[in-house]
Parts: sequence; structure tokens; C-alpha cells
Amino acid sequence: MLKDQDRIFTNLYGMHDRSLAGARKRGHWDGTAGILAQGRDWIVDQIKASGLRGRGGAGFPTGLKWSFMPKQSDGRPSYLIVNADESEPGTCKDREIMRHDPHTLIEGALIAGFAMGADAGYIYIRGEYIREREVLQAAIDECYDAGLIGKNACGSGYDYQLYLHHGAGAYICGEETAMLESLEGKKGMPRMKPPFPAASGLYGCPSTVNNVESIAVVPTILRRGATWFSGFGRPNNTGTKLFAISGHVNNPCVVEDAMSTPLKEILERHAGGVRGGWNNLKAVIPGGSSVPMLNAAQSDEALMDFDWLRDAKSGLGTAAIIVMDQSTDIIKAIWRLSKFYKHESCGQCTPCREGTGWMMRVMDRLVRGEAELEEIDMLLSVTKQVEGHTICALGDAAAWPIQGLVRQFRGEIEDRIKARKTGRLSAMAAE
Repeated sequence: MLKDQDRIFTNLYGMHDRSLAGARKRGHWDGTAGILAQGRDWIVDQIKASGLRGRGGAGFPTGLKWSFMPKQSDGRPSYLIVNADESEPGTCKDREIMRHDPHTLIEGALIAGFAMGADAGYIYIRGEYIREREVLQAAIDECYDAGLIGKNACGSGYDYQLYLHHGAGAYICGEETAMLESLEGKKGMPRMKPPFPAASGLYGCPSTVNNVESIAVVPTILRRGATWFSGFGRPNNTGTKLFAISGHVNNPCVVEDAMSTPLKEILERHAGGVRGGWNNLKAVIPGGSSVPMLNAAQSDEALMDFDWLRDAKSGLGTAAIIVMDQSTDIIKAIWRLSKFYKHESCGQCTPCREGTGWMMRVMDRLVRGEAELEEIDMLLSVTKQVEGHTICALGDAAAWPIQGLVRQFRGEIEDRIKARKTGRLSAMAAE
């Protein structure tokens, strides 16, 4: 269990003052100039040694990502882009950072920008986050006034500008290259890779895109040391992590805990357990809507980290835990996710543009039991044709929840189709 003194986000629930003065009282912006004075290589090496992996979903090692940025400028400016477009259904962790602990993010953006030689940072915030934007902008203004960012940031001799850019509510702009397109004023559509952003990103300049939480934990890691951070969790899955718990629990919440904590322990200790008791659990989506679900038996032994969940054919994703009890119409729940991904597809790739609509229409019939049994395998084969055949991961995100449903609850889909055929509508779930 994570002790209070080991928490990075000390104002996650907004109980304390979120202003610069309040943040300083809680230890933020303490000796930042000294951290910068250690130099770029030292910072990158510390982040590598801490084992920090991206907190936005992919879990790519953060220090390694920073090291891809060019060591010497070729005349082009470099940029850090902070991905605050938190649009994954079930995910609301970055929101708490921005509205209650914004200085962790701003200080992290300064240090990360320095470590990768960036001239400026852009925070791309989700269109629906209106109040969060106001809080974050006020915090940025405070930092400019105090000389912490801008010209000669923190008195370190390093000039660093930080800009806040408001999106317009498109899920696809959470994908890093679509975000770059949107920042440039174009339609948010993913780019082909290579070139990767570190070679040619924003305005064709070297850029790195990181999630809010990945950046916000950096100052604390550097203050307390890489070995402190890597002491939590299993090897290759280290550190503390924000978990957003929603669905059929007694106390939905966002909480910081150590990586590799058992799922059952997180739900029992922080969320008051599953509604109606643990035996009432039907399924859990462990990492936001785009990862395949776990059934009750898997949830019993699940560890909340990248590798355990990957081996279980799911994923940690954004660590947004969506709990579903026995009252859930599981087929309808996944149909709803199919509808979301169909709506949010940018339409650039044929498999995704056509496949998301096709999958949703088959799911529509499965919900009502109006399909044929053979269509289950046909649906599965279409998800395989979409998965891995698109420019960005939205095709995978649309396919995986359906694959998880068929893998875990095939019997339930078949029962519904058979019930419809025999006219036993009493066996049907509520429309």
C-alpha cells in the first residue's frame, strides 16, 4: 500500500491551495534551477533509471523517448507537446492533475523541455475541459510573473515559453500525430510514420509528445531519486500511478497507488468494493474503453501493470478501471463502445472508416439477438482485418473491446441468438 509521504500528487482532491504559493508549500518548484543545472544528460539518465513508462496508454519508456530528440540543433527549433486531450472513455486522471495540482505539470514541462532541448512547450487540452483550462492558464500566468518560465526560466539561463492550446473535442486528436496536425491548424488526422515526431513533428521540427501524468511526475522523481520511484511495482512496471475507477463500485474515485497493485485490492480499498459484493462482479475493463475486458476470474488475480495485463490479452492503457456487475447487459455495453469508435473515426483509412460502422451494425443485431450464430466468427474476422491495418491505433481500439467480448462472453451472445430464434424472449436482456 502506498504511504501518504510517497504520493506525488498531494492535492489530487483539491483540499489544499492550488496556487503557486500553495504548490511551493507542498514542495513543488523547490530547487528547480538546481535540477536544470545538472544538465540534459543527467535528467534523461535519471528518468531512464526510474523506469518511468508513458502514462497515456502505450507505456513506452519516457527517458528513451526523450533521448530520440537531436542533441545538437540543425537550426530548427524543438518542441515539447503535452497531451492533455484526455478523451478515452472512463479516463479522468489528467483532469484532476490540471484542475487541482497544475504546478506539477508546469514544472514538469519546464524540466522535460530543458532535457530535450525544446525552445517551447505546448499543452494541448481537451475541448470539453473548460474550467481545467482556466485553472491551468492562471497557473501558467503565475509562473511567468514569478520568472519560473519564460526568459531565463528559474534564473537558469534557459529560455522556455509554454503555451496552452484548446482543442475542439475530437477523440482522434489524442493520437500524437493527429494532435500535431490540429496544433498546426489543420484537420486532426493522423500522419504516417516515419518520419517520427522526434525527427519531424510540429511545423516539421523535432518534437516529443508526452501524456500529462508522464510529465507531471518528473520533478518529484528527480528530487527524490530514480531508485525511490523504481522501488514501487514489479521490474519494468515501476512507480506510482493514478487509477480512475468508475462503474459499479460503491465509491467511484481517482486514486494514486503503486504499480502492480492487485486489481481486487485497489477496488476494495479505494472504491469501497464492487456494488453487491465481489461475487457480483461480471467484468472489468482495466485500462479505458479501448482495451479488452477481463472476466471475474481474471479480475480476481489481476495485477495492475503493463506486463501482467498484456499477458492476459488486455492492457493497462490509461488505467481507467471500468467495473461491470451482474446486472450489466455486456453485449449492449460493448455495442455502445463500438458506436463511440465509429463516431470518432477520422475516416482516413478504409479498414477503420468502413470497419467501425460495419462492426457497430453487427453489434446492433447481436444486442437484439437478431443475428446468426455464424456472424460471431465473421465479426471476429473483421476485427482482425481492421486491427493493425490502419495508420493510427483507433482501428485497434475499436476492434479490441469486441474481441474481448467474444473471448469472454461468447456463450452469452449465442444464448441470446438462440433465445430469439425459439421465441423465448424472457431469456433476453432488457432492450
